[in-house]
Amino acid sequence: MFALADVNSFYASCEKVFRPDLRNRPVVVLSNNDGCVIARSADYVELKVKAVLITRR
Repeated sequence: MFALADVNSFYASCEKVFRPDLRNRPVVVLSNNDGCVIARSADYVELKVKAVLITRR
């Protein structure tokens, strides 16, 4: 038996649960060492910032 749970903005939501200082702030979660956005919180999406960010030069 397999189960699949597709949770919207999962990593960003988890960070907000476990870090109360982030609860009322837009949150973006980046992958390791390549600057790719892997999760955006709903309030970050409302800011209409593009999902692709360049975090390194």
